[in-house]
Amino acid sequence: MSVTWEDVVAFAVTLPEVAESTSYGTPALKVAGTLMGRLRTDSDGGLALKCGASDKESLLAGDDPAFYTTPHYDGYDYILVDLERVDPDELFELVDDAWRIAAPAKVRNERPA
Repeated sequence: MSVTWEDVVAFAVTLPEVAESTSYGTPALKVAGTLMGRLRTDSDGGLALKCGASDKESLLAGDDPAFYTTPHYDGYDYILVDLERVDPDELFELVDDAWRIAAPAKVRNERPA
């Protein structure tokens, strides 16, 4: 089962202060106005999600073809996700992680653990 952008948005907006927005003219998700992910419309597509550097390294070192990067994202803490290949549970965990990274401390502290 592939995941759609609509599925990602439906999950993400359940997180505090997340709203659908735009970034670089593409659909995006922001928490309290800070980008946490965007749907890329480039030929190599994918969902760009904010992540930790070690998580990005681990995902790219694994054998899951759902995770990749491009030279444009080298040096940036974003992982590219192929929505047609990713496991939904793993994706939603990554969206939650992106929220934790992007959300201001005040917003993070308001969310129950």
